[in-house]
Amino acid sequence: MRIAVLSFAHVHAPTYIELLRDRDDVELLTADPDGPPDDPDRGAALAARLGVPYSADWDEVFARRPDAVVVTSENSRHRHLVERAAAVGAHVLCEKPLATTEEDARAMIDACARAGVALMTAYPVRFGSAFTALHQAVENGSLGSLVSVHGSNNGWNPSGSRSWFGDRELAGGGAVMDHTVHIADLMDVLLGGEQAVEVYAQANDLLGSGHPLGSAESGVETAGLVTVRYPGGVVAAVDCSWSHPKDHPTWGGLALTCVAERGIVEFDAFPRLLSGFDSTTARSRWEPGGDDLDAAMLEEFLDAVRTGRRPRPDGEAGLRSLRIVLAAYESLRTGQPVPLPEPVGE
Repeated sequence: MRIAVLSFAHVHAPTYIELLRDRDDVELLTADPDGPPDDPDRGAALAARLGVPYSADWDEVFARRPDAVVVTSENSRHRHLVERAAAVGAHVLCEKPLATTEEDARAMIDACARAGVALMTAYPVRFGSAFTALHQAVENGSLGSLVSVHGSNNGWNPSGSRSWFGDRELAGGGAVMDHTVHIADLMDVLLGGEQAVEVYAQANDLLGSGHPLGSAESGVETAGLVTVRYPGGVVAAVDCSWSHPKDHPTWGGLALTCVAERGIVEFDAFPRLLSGFDSTTARSRWEPGGDDLDAAMLEEFLDAVRTGRRPRPDGEAGLRSLRIVLAAYESLRTGQPVPLPEPVGE
């Protein structure tokens, strides 16, 4: 299977490249013509370091007719690459958020549908065994009905290594755009696709420039709290802040506290399995463990490509979570809760 990784803009691109590179059933292609030529983490320099083939422009990589692509560009550039991939009959795994506008997300979904190719949104946390157990406990009724969920998806500020994360035009926003979508997608699973009816948000840039949002000096928001209400009465609160310092032992984390009628469940997608002190560096040491969520997500995508079935989560799931984020930005603009309209044309 010929797979192309399109752009190295996203911080997850090197991980996907390494996982695909080491598979016997994949012929890997890469391209990153939009990357700054002097950036060692972009373009030909990164491809050489990872030991993978590299195409200098988009035309070259699409001319090789990949069977599937992984889109890891800047968020606002997803649509262009997804539409080009669909035009050559390539199945698509697109990094989250699916797009920065509902118009672009719908166009991507429609382009893939017309071409008869799969569109999958990159939400790897769905594939962890711990989340599977939580989902089953909710689905089989052993916890009773969910009442509320508090979610936190925190991390370091990615604009420190990828400056486009701090560019509102390229990223679509800051921490609210970057981190709300993961928990919105997990709620989508837990509630069986029940769609949110109201969103309220607060955010600031105190962890960034320190200037008030909307001022000339302010960048994107670096801290946010988003509250989402669902028609069945469940309320979810999402801490989506870039609140971890650079010396934090992990890039970040994702956790849920689920309050249900018969119990409370604490879910952590990235548990600390080993910690200690390293005398050679005089720093705390942390070793990750547990499920390889990215590998599980890629396996789901490749299996869907091989078999022709619809992948999960698909483009529609990406659109549902994007709607929550866009409503959060509208709430930030107005200072009021924002009702979500009934979905149209799905």
